[in-house]
Amino acid sequence: MLTIATGNKAVAAAVKAAKPGVIAAYPITPQTEIVEQIAEYVNAGDLKSQYIPVESEHSAMAACIGASAGGVRTFTATSSHGLLYMHEMVHWAAGARLPIVMANVNRALGPGWNTWAEHSDAFSQRDTGWLQVFVSTVQEAYDATLMAFKIAEDERVLLPVMVNLDGFALSHIMQSLETVEVGDFLPAYHLPHAVDTENPCVYGPMTGPDDYFRFRWDIERSMRDARGVITEVEREFAERFGRSYGPTEEYRCEDADVVVIAMGTLGKEAEVAIDLLRDEGIKAGSMRLRWFRPFPDLDVAGREVVVIDRDYSFGFGGVVANAVRAKTGVEPYSVIAGLGGQEVTYNDIVEFVRNRRPGEETWFGVSDHV
Repeated sequence: MLTIATGNKAVAAAVKAAKPGVIAAYPITPQTEIVEQIAEYVNAGDLKSQYIPVESEHSAMAACIGASAGGVRTFTATSSHGLLYMHEMVHWAAGARLPIVMANVNRALGPGWNTWAEHSDAFSQRDTGWLQVFVSTVQEAYDATLMAFKIAEDERVLLPVMVNLDGFALSHIMQSLETVEVGDFLPAYHLPHAVDTENPCVYGPMTGPDDYFRFRWDIERSMRDARGVITEVEREFAERFGRSYGPTEEYRCEDADVVVIAMGTLGKEAEVAIDLLRDEGIKAGSMRLRWFRPFPDLDVAGREVVVIDRDYSFGFGGVVANAVRAKTGVEPYSVIAGLGGQEVTYNDIVEFVRNRRPGEETWFGVSDHV
């Protein structure tokens, strides 16, 4: 069905289609619309789920952990400081190998207090063992949420998935949305190590030095296996519903001499800049990173790279720029832009490319050279 929706409502519609048995919810701007819409579905009888309005984000993730371990598909949503409040439980969800799906509406961290888009909240959780996907349109928010359940619940993965969408720049933007009849695309939830009340047992929370590292390795092994599972699920989604995705979304990269790498809505904004640069005779292309964990293989050999980071690791640099450098050996021109919802237009991106200095870092709006 074709309709118009915000990014938040697209996520809620995907959750309705996935039919989780438990939704744990606590409001926080700019995510609140997701759990409000889901509550309306449950109240109207359109979604047969147990909706738990908890007293905090920490409890929201704890409720999902309990429900998932009990053999039930689960979902929650959060943003910014809510995600930070969950931090302990975020580690537990991955360590317990529970395929929870969570939408995180990317928002800056305080102080100073700010409700606009930034990726620092998600990146603060990048080493917890969660898969992370970043979307750029309302349609992609819907599609990625649906696929997240299937990817997470695959027995080769069994890791939670965080679907990230930019606060206000996407969460509250109205775009067209085509929903689908899920059918058997998403099979019934099955957790091999679920608690079975007919055969009682206990989880042993303590793990000694002889075994702990094995559990850590198993998370990494599953993260590596997730690459193939993601490809399979995205291919099946394309065959069934006609929309194709990959670890990156490339635009005019085939013959590009310089490639702009960005995530979320800035990755889409870059496509307009690429067309303008091409009109000037600059052979530019854009590569929007969709999956951050597992981090994709990037084909940028022999090209100049401009990375736009909507985040910063203090004392180290842009998180994406450093990931690109580590994975490819290419020294990018690192641009720190869009923090706290700072406006970054396609004309600004054109200037980043025109003024690129490989191996250097610039903070947009602070100075020409840092």
